[in-house]
Amino acid sequence: MTSGLRILLQQKKAVAGLVIIAALCLMAIFAPIIAPGAPAARVGRSHQPPTIEHVFGTTKMGRDVYTQFVWGSRTSISIGFVTGIAITVLGTAIGLTAGYIGGRTDALLDLATNAVLVIPNIPLLILLASFAGTVGPLSIMTIIALTSWPWGARMTRSQTLALRNRDFVTAAQMIGEPRWRIIFVELLPNLLPLIGINLVGSIIYAIVAQTTLEYLGFGDPLQVSWGTMLYNAQNSSAIILGAWWDIGAPAAGIALIGLGLALVNFTFDEIANPQLRSGPALSRWLSLNSARNRSLGTAQ
Repeated sequence: MTSGLRILLQQKKAVAGLVIIAALCLMAIFAPIIAPGAPAARVGRSHQPPTIEHVFGTTKMGRDVYTQFVWGSRTSISIGFVTGIAITVLGTAIGLTAGYIGGRTDALLDLATNAVLVIPNIPLLILLASFAGTVGPLSIMTIIALTSWPWGARMTRSQTLALRNRDFVTAAQMIGEPRWRIIFVELLPNLLPLIGINLVGSIIYAIVAQTTLEYLGFGDPLQVSWGTMLYNAQNSSAIILGAWWDIGAPAAGIALIGLGLALVNFTFDEIANPQLRSGPALSRWLSLNSARNRSLGTAQ
């Protein structure tokens, strides 16, 4: 775990990703200080371009886009992280249980995983949201978490099946260690890079899924988020009217948080699979080829 953290901090792209994520999270936490105004307050003319007074312009209703962007980050980022954690915990628990216990338990959990996996997620989310009508943040988190865990469960199960017959697990079983200790002490630490990949991917997916539902009008219109900002901008024909800032601000926020998470995810991939570290591998390959060419030249 320590070596993985050291690799994470040594990678420039991981550090850049963490800086982006930290900056957006701090913006969301300190929203009352950074943007003290009410996001629903009318403070200017309709679709006013960016100015010194309104740095991100205004919406059709005369609301400050910057204030809405800052306050909307609270909802979007919190839903993304909480839902991503819920997806990861659920998928890891099911995959680890199925992979280690095996037998009938594995068969039943694998059947449930495949049943949810074959259903297209976004259409299912839209269907569930349409039945629920207008859904709040808690409902959105619940719907996404209950329909998005199978991918993580499948990956965790496959890796657990590969680990459960390793020598250290067999030795723990032979000395009589309880099953819970084998799972949490022997297996779980070896799954941390995979869990990290699953967590980051789940957060990205949760933010995109939440934005999709709200953009289609299934979110709470009274709750400010990046998704509802896009929905309101669409209803006000912001692009047709040339009010690019109305859509550009929330779109940039979603792109930035996705970029930061993706940069961190690349490093988790490298920790889980060292062969993906193309830089050192390429350097070693070049040095080996150079040495071989020198030896061939000397022989000739």
